[in-house]
Amino acid sequence: MQASTKQLLNAIAQMPQPELEIFIDQVLKLRAQRQAPSLSPAESQLLLKLNQGIPADLQHRFHELVAKRQALTLSEVEHAELIQIGDCIEQLDAERIEHLAALAKLRQRSLREIMQDLGIQPPACV
Repeated sequence: MQASTKQLLNAIAQMPQPELEIFIDQVLKLRAQRQAPSLSPAESQLLLKLNQGIPADLQHRFHELVAKRQALTLSEVEHAELIQIGDCIEQLDAERIEHLAALAKLRQRSLREIMQDLGIQPPACV
């Protein structure tokens, strides 16, 4: 039995956040695999790296700690953990930008064009 797009979206909307993040990662990997036959090995590798994203458990813990900080219930140990996770996320974001730049160079297109092609929006604060 095949589910309609609407049924799939309704089911996805019910997922808890960590499960949703894992699901999104899997869908992005599937999309990259489907595009892979028409891509060079270098492009395929870059797209797979781009689609990895931030691990769901790390992102979930980050959001937990941010919520505690906003509620003013964050301990010193948790504050240090929040800083460490923030640094890790920042490093992953920097690596992602490097992969985007490498893909842009490989395809001889601008970074902005590559981001548009992949549906990646620049952060609102930039």
